[in-house]
Amino acid sequence: MLTILGFAMIATFLVLIMLKKMSPIAALVLIPALFCVFVGKGAKLGVYVIDGVTSLAPTAAMLMFAIVYFGVMIDVGLFDPIVRGILKFCKADPLRIVVGTAVLAAIVSLDGDGSTTFMITVSAMYPLYKRLKMSLVVMTGVAAMANGVMNTLPWGGPTARAATALKLDASDIFVPMIPALAMGLLFVFALAYVLGRRERKRLGVLTLDEVLVEEPAEQETVLVGAGTGNGPKNGKGPRDGGGSGTGAGLADAPEDEGFQGLDPHRPTLRPRLYWFNALLTVVLLTAMIMEWLPIPVLFLLGAALTLTVNFPHMPDQKARIAAHAENVLNVSGMVFAAAVFTGVLQGTGMVDHMAKWLVNNIPDGMGPHMAFVTGVLSIPLTYFMSNDGFYFGILPVLAEAGQAHGVSSLEIARASLIGQPLHMSSPLVPAVYVLVGMAKVEFGDHTRFVVKWAALTSLVVLGAGILFGII
Repeated sequence: MLTILGFAMIATFLVLIMLKKMSPIAALVLIPALFCVFVGKGAKLGVYVIDGVTSLAPTAAMLMFAIVYFGVMIDVGLFDPIVRGILKFCKADPLRIVVGTAVLAAIVSLDGDGSTTFMITVSAMYPLYKRLKMSLVVMTGVAAMANGVMNTLPWGGPTARAATALKLDASDIFVPMIPALAMGLLFVFALAYVLGRRERKRLGVLTLDEVLVEEPAEQETVLVGAGTGNGPKNGKGPRDGGGSGTGAGLADAPEDEGFQGLDPHRPTLRPRLYWFNALLTVVLLTAMIMEWLPIPVLFLLGAALTLTVNFPHMPDQKARIAAHAENVLNVSGMVFAAAVFTGVLQGTGMVDHMAKWLVNNIPDGMGPHMAFVTGVLSIPLTYFMSNDGFYFGILPVLAEAGQAHGVSSLEIARASLIGQPLHMSSPLVPAVYVLVGMAKVEFGDHTRFVVKWAALTSLVVLGAGILFGII
């Protein structure tokens, strides 16, 4: 019964948000609460929710301060050179823009943190998509898939969890998987090319002048994640009024200025502090990779330091925090709502019964092919479960079943990474709410678009792993 109710709860959630009958926050809270009552454990709902919130609280704290940190870095101009480089490459060609999105997301994913990747990618690419009237779900889908493939880096999370759960060396798992993962990344780039061609066919290739003419002169579009103040249009206020003008907004540039992605005149720019901000960001990302301190602590310290140095006056600091408050509230609220979903799913035992049902229904003849089975199962299981639940709860069972048929734990561990391209769009992954929130995309629209392509990317990685004899 718990197995049926578990699948029914997940299906109900996905259907309602994809049909836009409920908002993701409402669905993440109300649907598991209702099913908790159906299971007969309504009296323990409070315990399950508190357990879920407690487990996700560090993640919520990390996201809150990461949004403030990278939002301020966008405001002060740290990423302007990246944006200018992408603009130079992409011009006004939708095909180049979509491919550029995939490449940028893959490069930034080297830091191992999905939230960081999505904040930087959306901040750089959103102005282009918005100005050219391109599909924003293409941007979120491509970014999520590129990050999903790169999420398998040893410091990204899944590989470390698999190594810990099966008592293996992370490098022994990851290094042999590089050819298969490279094929997956190439497939994402190829898919970005196809989707870009589709966008080019729909919109055509515009000249920069045509793009500028199409943008209404009276419309002020602000870069998502940078916030808006109450200053003059185009942010052409006094240079010391860091909190009084437009944030890192799109420039409504006259034609003689060319096509601008970020307003080059916004008052929050701090060109004299550029190298300090760049060095601080490099140190922060290095500290994350080297695990010098917990990630929430690093971003808390980083946000406090960058606010203090770049905006030493209290009114300016308050203005920057206020500018990013909407994104902070939306994302942290979604994380805590997801905590209700995961808390009920795990607390009632539904997730355990679902996993055991799947494992028990594996045909005996598939025993010698348990690595392949693990790879296939990882696609839906890592979508419907947290990485912790899958790698620490399910993977050891699959590895034990594989060993009974002569399949090594290393092969099982490598196969367990297959589902990550789809996992990064799971409703249980906090980073995806950063992605859709900053891009102003409905979560249901993102899900409807990305699931088929992300699942296909996972299958490409699985096929390559089998072809190269890795799995």
